[in-house]
Parts: sequence; C-alpha cells; structure tokens
Amino acid sequence: MAKLAFLGLGVMGYPMAGHLAAKGHEVTVFNRTAAKAEAWTAQHGGRAASTPRAAAEGAEVVFACVGNDDDLRSVCLGDEGAFAGMARGALFVDHTTVSAQVTRDLAAEADALGLGFVDAPVSGGQAGAENGALSIMCGGAEDHYARAEPVMAAYARICRRLGESGSGQIAKMMNQICIAGLVQGLSEALAFGEKAGMDGRAVVEVISQGAAGSWQMANRHATMLEDRFDFGFAVDWMRKDLGICLRTADEIGASLPVTALIDQFYKEVQQMGGGRWDTSSLIKRLPR
Repeated sequence: MAKLAFLGLGVMGYPMAGHLAAKGHEVTVFNRTAAKAEAWTAQHGGRAASTPRAAAEGAEVVFACVGNDDDLRSVCLGDEGAFAGMARGALFVDHTTVSAQVTRDLAAEADALGLGFVDAPVSGGQAGAENGALSIMCGGAEDHYARAEPVMAAYARICRRLGESGSGQIAKMMNQICIAGLVQGLSEALAFGEKAGMDGRAVVEVISQGAAGSWQMANRHATMLEDRFDFGFAVDWMRKDLGICLRTADEIGASLPVTALIDQFYKEVQQMGGGRWDTSSLIKRLPR
C-alpha cells in the first residue's frame, strides 16, 4: 500500500479519495475549505493537511482534482504548493480538466524538479466517482503512467495512456465536444416529441435500443422530462470546459461550429439562473 495525498475534495475528489483509502492506502487530504477535509477524515480516516505542501510531504503519489488552470497552478506552485513538498521521484497525477498548455507547463516544471507528472482527466460524473467507475484519459511518460495506473484502478472503469503530456486533456476535450452535441440532440428530440403529443419515455424505450442510443439518453431522458436538473456536472463547469475546447481549436486550426453554438445555448441557460443545473438542462431553453 502506498502513501498518497489528494488535493481537492469536491463532488469528484471526495469519493475518489475515499476509494483510495478503502483500498488500504495511507491518504492525506487537502481542501481549501478545511471543514470538507475534516469531514472526509472523519468518514475515511487518514489525515488532513493545512496546505498542499504539507499534504504532499512524504507522499509517493499526489493526486489533484480542483477547478481550473489557476486552481491547479495554486496547488502545485509556490512555497506552499505541492511541488515544494514532494521528494525527487514522487509522482503528481492531475485529474482536473484544464488546458493542455497548463498541463505541459506544469509537467515541465515537475520534470525540472525530478518529479513525475501524469495528466488524467476523468469522465463519468459524480455517479462514476462514487461508484468507482470513471473513464480516465491520460497523458505523460510511459513509466510515470505505469506507476499511476494501478493506484487509479481504485476508481476506474477504464484507464488508458493516450500519448505524451497534454494528451489526456485533449482527449477530455473530445469527450466534452461529444457530450455537448448528444445533450443538445436529446433535448431537441424530447421537446419535439412533447409538442407532437408523444410519450417521451415510451419512445426512448424503443429508440434507445437502436442507433440513437447513448449514455445521456439512458440516464437523463426521464429527469429531463420531469424538469429535474440536479444530477452531477453543472452548466458553469461545462462552459469552462467548452471554453478550453474552443480556445484550443483556435490554436490548432480546428473547426467546432456545433460546439460553439451549444456553448452559447449553455450561456442562455446561465442567464436563466441555471448555472448550477446539470448539463441536461439545455432542454430548458426550448419551448415544450
């Protein structure tokens, strides 16, 4: 069993760190809101640290799951950042969805300090984190990934290395691009069916078994029809992710016309007061 640190105990990080503790690892946690870290240790044991550096001291692997590029930099860098507390040869695994550029910058910084770095964004939402069934997309050196993979298995349904540093983040962008299109298509279909007087649940039971089927359809159609949108990943976070996708597309010369349009639809949902609704709330902007 390994000595680990986990930085960030949000809706994803809290259960992920819990799975590591359940496997018998010695886990030290850090969270900006100390009460959350105290609640975690009361439930799972381990230790809470007051800074990322203190959490990382002596850890073989340090995990992070925070909010955005700036949050990640803040827990990695500076006198109280995790890198300052990590010993040469230790490994940093980042589960945050961030830009590929900040990943490459931090990987280079880690390398200069003799540290390993793996970018490992996840998909599967809060339910996937709680059930230990996340899809994990990884970038980094092969030997660093080989050290991280058996530990991440505590909460992974599938985990793959897809290339060098930043590759995991590019894969996560592809994931979010797919989700945006699927949710918009499902929203339009359900709203269209209601207008036409159809029983949406009955129709989905049939079409979900054919080419139209998707995870979004299977898991979100009923709650969308019931006007309930408190299931996992929030619109605010989706817009953050789609912003990363669109900026990266500009940098590499890719075209994302549908993604750009759906990003604006999510902006409309925010303007309706739905920033904390889950991503299936796209249907709220359609007449029903």
